Amino acid sequence: MISLNSKIYLAGHNGLVGSAILRKLKEKGYKKILTLNRKKLDLKNQTKVLSFLKKNKPDFIIIAAAKVGGIYSNNKFKAEFIYENLTIQNNLIHSAYLSGVKNLIFLGSSCVYPRNCKQPIKEEYLLSGLLEPTNDAYAIAKIAGIKMCQSYNEQYKTNYICLMPTNTFGPNDNYHPLNSHFLPSLIRKIDLIKRKKNKYLNLWGNGKAKRELIYVDDLADACLYFMKKKTKHHLINIGTGKDYSINYFAKKILNILIPDRKIIIKYDKSKPNGTPRKVLNIALAKKYGWKAKSNFKNSIIETYNSFKNK
Repeated sequence: MISLNSKIYLAGHNGLVGSAILRKLKEKGYKKILTLNRKKLDLKNQTKVLSFLKKNKPDFIIIAAAKVGGIYSNNKFKAEFIYENLTIQNNLIHSAYLSGVKNLIFLGSSCVYPRNCKQPIKEEYLLSGLLEPTNDAYAIAKIAGIKMCQSYNEQYKTNYICLMPTNTFGPNDNYHPLNSHFLPSLIRKIDLIKRKKNKYLNLWGNGKAKRELIYVDDLADACLYFMKKKTKHHLINIGTGKDYSINYFAKKILNILIPDRKIIIKYDKSKPNGTPRKVLNIALAKKYGWKAKSNFKNSIIETYNSFKNK
């Protein structure tokens, strides 16, 4: 049973999700949190990962470490995305087993589901169709992680839970012009408009693609919630169960951050839309007693303030 004195190793504590999990662990009073940056522990080196876990013997591992990016980088650097993600998760999951760690959370992504999936997406739809081609390398790596956890659970009786979050945003996000996801990219562009007093917001695609968003603090809360659960299911969707168009989000966030100005949205239809629609069925998470609680407007304001202070 996980307690406040349990030793928890958090891999990827400097990223968007990892930093939120670390904040939440500290806030809840967990006293033995293990974190190492990539200079001190290269997660692509299996020998070092295994040595670290055998020496420290954590009671629980949370894998928030991954190579992530938006449409551009996922499509352009597929080799790096599939290699790095496979290597990191293989090393951590297998070394966890070899070190006797029975409890683990592996964080994936909703992009593991087929591009033209029936909506809302149930966990059982995994591997039922073709993936979105712009991020298939990343998705295949994550799918391999899911199947690896499932296989170890079945063969070695481990409790390795795979949480599949929808599009996540919040403080400490990546705002790179080419490598970011749509929400941080949107915030960066709106900030530029706000500072330079431009009147146009230029976005990729036609704005009709629909997305579901979850605030990173809700995802961190889900990790801590399921960390203390023994579940019958190895794969659980984490989201809000509601999706809206890119156009809707653009107008909504403009109204929150620049309420007193008229901004014209222009779409570059030569650029890809990505997956046409992606909303998760979260009935299973609700069945276990978890649901998202954050207010969207407050979450956007907190995210924007964090962006300004970067």
